[in-house]
Order: sequence, then C-alpha cells, then structure tokens
Amino acid sequence: MLSSSIKSVAKQLKSSTLSASELCEATLKQIDRTKSLNAFITVTHDTAREHAKQSDERLSRGESKGELDGIPVAIKDNFCTQGILTSCGSHMLSNFIPPYDATVVSRLRDAGTVMVGKCNLDEFAMGSGTVDSIYGPTQNVWGSDLPYEVAGSTAKHKSVSKKAYSKSQQEDWHIAGGSSGGSAVAVATGACFAALGSDTGGSTRNPAAYCGVVGLKPSYGLVSRHGLIPLVNSLDVPGIIARSVEDVTLILNTIAGPDVNDSTTVKRPYEAISLKDTINTRALRIGIPKEYHCSAMSTEVQDIWKRTASIFEESGATVTEVSLPHTSSSIACYSVLNQCEVASNMARYDGLRFGIRGNETRSTEQLFAETRSKGFNEVVRSRILSGNYFLLKQNYEKYFVKALKVRRLIKEDFDAVWNNNIDLLLTPTTLSQAPRFQEFTQHDNQTQCVTQDYCTQPANMAGIPAITLPISLSQEGLPLSLQLMAPMFKERTLLEAALWLQQAISFPKLKLQI
Repeated sequence: MLSSSIKSVAKQLKSSTLSASELCEATLKQIDRTKSLNAFITVTHDTAREHAKQSDERLSRGESKGELDGIPVAIKDNFCTQGILTSCGSHMLSNFIPPYDATVVSRLRDAGTVMVGKCNLDEFAMGSGTVDSIYGPTQNVWGSDLPYEVAGSTAKHKSVSKKAYSKSQQEDWHIAGGSSGGSAVAVATGACFAALGSDTGGSTRNPAAYCGVVGLKPSYGLVSRHGLIPLVNSLDVPGIIARSVEDVTLILNTIAGPDVNDSTTVKRPYEAISLKDTINTRALRIGIPKEYHCSAMSTEVQDIWKRTASIFEESGATVTEVSLPHTSSSIACYSVLNQCEVASNMARYDGLRFGIRGNETRSTEQLFAETRSKGFNEVVRSRILSGNYFLLKQNYEKYFVKALKVRRLIKEDFDAVWNNNIDLLLTPTTLSQAPRFQEFTQHDNQTQCVTQDYCTQPANMAGIPAITLPISLSQEGLPLSLQLMAPMFKERTLLEAALWLQQAISFPKLKLQI
C-alpha cells in the first residue's frame, strides 16, 4: 500500500476499502520504523490523525475534496506551518512556531491532504547533502542497513547489524543529497506519498536523484514562495518530490497558481495539467548540451545519458547536440548571487523579533553578534560574511552587478536553444551515484555545492522548469538519474515527456522489508 501511486490509493479511499485513518497510521508506523535514517525533524502525530479523521468524515458523506483527500504528505522544515515548529534545521529557529501556513501548505491542506511531519534539511537549506542540520544528518535508504528489495531486480539488499562494523564504517553510509534530503528519504521509504522541498540550485532534484524518486522544480513564479523561509529570493522555488511523474503532477496542480501574498507569482490563472497516456515523441526535438560533459562525471552517468538519448532517438524524436556556452561561468555567478542574497535575508535574525536571543545586552551590536554566533553554523556565517564583502561599495560593481550580467547571458543561452526549435534538454542530474558520507564531508560546503549543483543550478538561473527521474541502477545498486529541462511555463511538455520516459525505462522500485 505504501509503495502504491496516489491515484491507486485514492480509489481505495473513495471505495471505502481503505480509510484515511488506517493509511495515516500505516505511514506513522513507517516513519517510526525508518527513524534511524533521520528523515523527519518533527512528526505531527496529532495533526495527522485529526486531518485523517476529517477526511474519513468527508469521504463517508461522499464529499471528497479530490484525489489528494486523505493522502499523507510531508513538508520540508523551511516552509511555515501554523502552530508547528519550523526550524530550518538551525539553532536560530529552534523555538520558532509560525502563526500562519505557507501558501503551498494551506493549498495542500485545502485539498484534504494529511500532513505527517516536517522533514530534515541542511541548515537554512545551505547545502547539498543534508549533513549540516542541528538535528543530525539524513541517511539515504539505498545502501542503508534497513532490509529492502528492489522490485524488478534480482538484487536483494540484506540488513547487516551495525555492531559488526567499526565506528568509522558505521558512519560511512550514502548521503541523501540536499538540501531537501529529508523529503526525498521520506518519499523513498513510503513514509508519505509526496513531499515538498525547496529548490535554489538543485535542492529538490539532487536528493530526488540520489534517492531514486522523481523531483520537480517548477518555473519561477508558477508556485507561490509565500511562507517559504527565503534563502535566495530570486532563485528559490518550492519543489515537489514523489515516486512517479503522475503523483508529482497531482501535487503541482494543487499548489500552483497566482497568490496575492507573493508578487513574484504569475498573475494568469493556472491551467491544471492532465497527462496524456501516449505522447508523439516524433514531434520532440531534444537537445544535449555539450558543456554539461565534465571531467568529474562518472562513466556510469555518461553511459545512461547516451543510452537514454538513444531511447528517445529510436522512438522517433530528434536528438541534437546544442551549446550553452556560459555554463562554465554559471557556478561562480550562482555563488556570488547566492551569498549576496543570503547576507540580506539573514539580517532579519537579530534576536529581537523571533528565534533565539543572546544574553549580551550591553549594546544592540553585541546582542546581534552573540545571537548570530550562537544561532548560525559556520556555513551560514561564512556565506553572510562573503555576501557582505561582495556588496561593499567598492566591490558592488565588480562582483554583484557583474554576476547579474552573467546570469542574463546564461538565460540568453537557454533562450537561443529554445528559439532554435528545441523542446527539451536532456542532461544528468548529478555527476555520480550518491557519495558516501566520509567521502562527501572531506570537502567544505562550498566545494560540495560546486560539484553537486553543476548540472542543476543553471535551470534556477534561467527560471525554467526541470524534472529529474531515476533511470538505472549503478553497479553498487544505487539510483542513477537524468534531468529534463523545458522553456519557462512549459510544464505540460516537460511532464508528458518525463511520463513517456518513465514508462519506457520502468525503473525498479525499492520496497522496505520491515
């Protein structure tokens, strides 16, 4: 049941062969069984049970709110949830209880979903591994010590007691990716049917890729950011993680559309996407950006990239090599803009309005300094310092303004490709399978992000939609995923092509044996 699609479970709920309360209890038990992976910061037992009870009452009266009524979902812990801790994985907000829901949260609630909890993340979403939360790192379920089988594969993963390992070996698990690693693991383990993430440079797609699930970054402005605690306002997008393209589409149809509380959302009404069962791939023109080939990319990723391009070509699609010449400058540009906006956004955490407060009250400056020193980790503090350096009067033109100009060039690269009659771009999502924790943490946060975001952050720079879906298993039995990108607001084309690829690939599903 917990590995079924939303549509399948929704039919059972409507036919009364399954109740929302039974489904809720099953997911809460699954959260408890998989707690060693540390996917959740807060499990909302009482809230979930109350939501499920209300859903049962509606369904018994024949007043279903739709296909999401009674469906358990999870929320990344940087979306405000009324009356429920929203910590951003940081000591700074370890006591913050928002008085309102984020727009995407309230829209899911209005659709009748059951919120089972808030998911772990890198502190303030500044990371690509979900290893920097004050609540500890999140572990990937793939390659974990939890017993599971891979449906459609002859391989079977057996649990091995951690007592059999040395301390260093116990810590050498595969990362979940970040910063929405908790959301991806929650979906992959069946602890929920879908989860919200946030995507600033790939933070939804990266963990979705490593955890073998589907991750969507919508076009900038299609989904409201109201109530998403900001990291980089001009790049942040609420993302969606689910186990299939169909499930991602159901969530998108629920949360997308204009919002009076967010001036950056597009003002035209959102038209719900109904996916076709078949798609004419002969009409598709797919681009392969030559600049996305890089020396750090594993041979396995290169192979599935070539093989998937061939699958499209054999189906009748036109596959063409294209050029995005400013790709090599994208990471440097992203780093400058990211840190500048972080410096601005983190200024609100002063110990006066919300969050923790330092004890030093001799002066306002001392209060600010102590509060931020205690409340932020080294990663956040370093980005604030770098951002303020870039924004100094003598540096503003040299760094911030120049980065904005490079960002415009990156966007124009994509525009030129679309204007050349390319419908979609096919690229890797990550450069390899999920790294091991010890390997990943050998590098500092900046180096981690530069490597992990190479293929994903250009889509944020251009504001275009992108989706990742699992394609194959590596030799070690871990997911390898690819990414499709489309022109701005062309989610329908993107999702239809992703659904076709999902059906053509038939990626094996992970099923926990607990």
